[in-house]
Amino acid sequence: MPELSRIERPSVRVTRTLLPAVENRMAELFDASFNTADAPLTREELVAAMADCDVLVPTVTDSIDAEIIAAAPARLKLIASYGAGVNHIDLAAAKAKGIMVTNTPGVFTDDTADLTMALILNVPRRLGEGQNAMRNGEWRGWSPTGMLGHRIGGKTLGIIGLGRIGEAVAIRAKSFGLKIIYNKRSRLPASVEDSLGIIFEPDIDRLVARSDIISLHCPLTAETDKIINASRIGQMKADAYIINSSRGELIDEDALINALQQGRIAGAGLDVYTHEPAVDSRLFEIPNVVLLPHLGSATFEGREASGERVITNIRVWADGHRPPDQVLEGWQ
Repeated sequence: MPELSRIERPSVRVTRTLLPAVENRMAELFDASFNTADAPLTREELVAAMADCDVLVPTVTDSIDAEIIAAAPARLKLIASYGAGVNHIDLAAAKAKGIMVTNTPGVFTDDTADLTMALILNVPRRLGEGQNAMRNGEWRGWSPTGMLGHRIGGKTLGIIGLGRIGEAVAIRAKSFGLKIIYNKRSRLPASVEDSLGIIFEPDIDRLVARSDIISLHCPLTAETDKIINASRIGQMKADAYIINSSRGELIDEDALINALQQGRIAGAGLDVYTHEPAVDSRLFEIPNVVLLPHLGSATFEGREASGERVITNIRVWADGHRPPDQVLEGWQ
């Protein structure tokens, strides 16, 4: 563990534009500098940004890999990441160099769960297709067989990864009458399962095959990279849907696109993509796909709360104490 000592007014470099209230508070408390252009920094710019600071505040758009960390000066002792995920940071390299890493877990739980539930409602009822028809002047009035979708009450929702967000989605889904099965590395206590009304499915292949809707809520790791691959997509029901508001890399996009193009599954709702901000152009041509621009955490309340957590982590660290959201190597 790195040695901690009090720093009166740490130098803080923020890589993206944050909400005004957060930036103003940082400017009051720290020697803070900001990215006024709000464009992702290049690797060279990221290295330059670290050159004269005690604390770096990156976001998910910054890849803090081993090479970047190796270029960090000895002065840099804290990476206070803005957001819950840390797969963009090489934790082992940071630890080896004595750099502490913090994040802001739990802040966006309800926001992301709300958006996920919106996609779960949106995709089976073809709301995206309906809006496009209206905007394009294609609607010719109500008919008994027009724009038919599927009701979600009574259907089976398979949740892969039941952490904070997955649990929040389960609570919302239960109120809509969905039957919920879940998979995670460690099964929840029976009392928790009973209170949430969920059933553990230890085999992901069986979960995929049983589900009418699949929702992904696991972190991105070597184990979960492309956890939904061609084989598993092939096991989905023909009238099943997949929802992803976690990380784009959890799905093999080529396999998903092929299945959607060939009508082997009913549709998808995506808020994240493998090569953000680039989106595979083939997805735009598939009508039964709802595409959102990574809106899972995009609320004023959540973004401000995340900034406040960053500030708290920096202040506690600068006072010579362990920050509340320290991330340990191997965090999942």
